[in-house]
Amino acid sequence: MKPTDFSYHLSNYLSKYLICVSGLSSNTILSYRDTFAALIKFYDSLGIKAEKITIETFNADHVIRFLDWLEQERGNTVSTRNNRLAAIHAFAKYVERRSPEKMYSMQEIIAVPIKKNATAPPKYLSVEALQLLLSLPDKTTKTGRRDCVLLSLLYDSGARVQELCDIVVSDVRLDAPGSIRLTGKGSKTRIVPLMPPMSVLLRQYLCEYSLTDPAFGHRPLFPNHCGHKLTRKGVSYILNKYFQTAKRTRPEFYPEAFSPHCLRHSKSMHLLQSGVNLIYIRDILGHVDVKTTEVYARIDTEMKRKALESASKGVVSDMAPVWQTDKNLLDWLKSLG
Repeated sequence: MKPTDFSYHLSNYLSKYLICVSGLSSNTILSYRDTFAALIKFYDSLGIKAEKITIETFNADHVIRFLDWLEQERGNTVSTRNNRLAAIHAFAKYVERRSPEKMYSMQEIIAVPIKKNATAPPKYLSVEALQLLLSLPDKTTKTGRRDCVLLSLLYDSGARVQELCDIVVSDVRLDAPGSIRLTGKGSKTRIVPLMPPMSVLLRQYLCEYSLTDPAFGHRPLFPNHCGHKLTRKGVSYILNKYFQTAKRTRPEFYPEAFSPHCLRHSKSMHLLQSGVNLIYIRDILGHVDVKTTEVYARIDTEMKRKALESASKGVVSDMAPVWQTDKNLLDWLKSLG
């Protein structure tokens, strides 16, 4: 069977261009790959097999229908929809440069707009709710102790879930002051300090899993049963297991849905509520711009209330005006109506 022009461009784009020319991280390339895997499934739902997809059928109309399919059939959020569209836009620009005769149809795809998304405030847990959640793993079992360390580190470091999955043993420093090296978006690394209790947990974990030898520095800190690093789905599964138990115990503490990223939000809010400067929180989280970090300051109603109370102290009196106690004056004022 003769390969199609779509398969030719897509194969070169994913296996050569993104790696050798754009130099994107492996996680970003995997995200792009997932976009086109979903797109191929969408075409299949239309009766167009993967080997029949061409640049001619890869058009703006099908892209728009694909985006709606993501939301309506697969239940994806607007944010996921926009991420998929960004990957398609990038691929369309790639095809446009290599096949100028397809420029018009590719520009129609590039013109498909990002969907506006009402940004919901980040979900986070109170300190009490978090303490309950982290107390649930069964510390009498090896797996339970692993889960306790994993979830505690996810919170204590403020790591993104993929950053946690990518940690290798050599990224951990247990000599005081303890710290951990995280590799984030764009392969940027940052060093995050660890609290002493977290360092103790990690030391016990490394000893139990025989990972203290420097020769094991390249191994994943949290391997799966095959010895490979845990995936994001694996971490989500572990967290959800304890979240469901915690929610049944104290339903008023927890939102309807919860994800590993909520632990990152929780860490950020707790740091802010403890008086830590936003600049330091930005560096811990690995944000490029402090404006991204400011979202936490905007959603903390209690901090806003305290700030207003401090600023208005002594300005607004809580005592009733003297004239309100003058019955004759009040009667006269009422008579004016």
